[in-house]
Amino acid sequence: MVVFAQKERYGFEDFRRLVAVLRGPGGCPWDAVQDHHSIRRNLLEEAYELAQALDREDLENMKEELGDVLLQVLFHARLEEERGSFTIDEVCDAAVKKLIFRHPHVFGDMAGATPEEALRNWDAKKRVEKQQRSVAQAMADVAETLPALWRADKLLNKAEQAGFEPEDAEKARETLQAETARLCAAEAEDREDALGNLLLAAVRVGRRAGADPERALHRACERYIVRFREAEAGTGA
Repeated sequence: MVVFAQKERYGFEDFRRLVAVLRGPGGCPWDAVQDHHSIRRNLLEEAYELAQALDREDLENMKEELGDVLLQVLFHARLEEERGSFTIDEVCDAAVKKLIFRHPHVFGDMAGATPEEALRNWDAKKRVEKQQRSVAQAMADVAETLPALWRADKLLNKAEQAGFEPEDAEKARETLQAETARLCAAEAEDREDALGNLLLAAVRVGRRAGADPERALHRACERYIVRFREAEAGTGA
């Protein structure tokens, strides 16, 4: 049996040590055989469960889900610590240095009195840090693993900042209508591409309206469930 100190209250270092104990000799057989790929889905699921707690402003659940996300972070860091690659302290070191670098309006002499200026400074420093020499390169660096609607929103935002996206909301709506017509007229083998173009156009319209596309579709799904439940109840099914 592994001995782990019983305390009234635990802190970050206790959490860190517990993960090492679970992975170590005499620890948990399941934890011991995991790797980055086997628990990848866990990290994503915990992040989405935290997002739900945030949306619901459920503080008690938020605290729990933050712990679950932190467990995933500590677990992945522990895997690399065992290999001698890096430690959680090095993760923290890199994160702190990045935050200092990307906040020149706080730790340097750049102007950044408004949220908009601060965000521009962040983006400019990020491009320097990532050695992004073009907008296309910055787009390519947007993670493919993002939900597709959020990825589309980020790509359009980068294009807009570079002056490649029209600000005219009416033109965006016309493009949406045109893509809808193309999807309706598309041959079977072209329908998926046509649907993709339509969804991208819809995100563009949503951006002009200041709407988050991912949240908008989730809310639409919830409304659909309510309507379906009401319809199902009405039929006596």
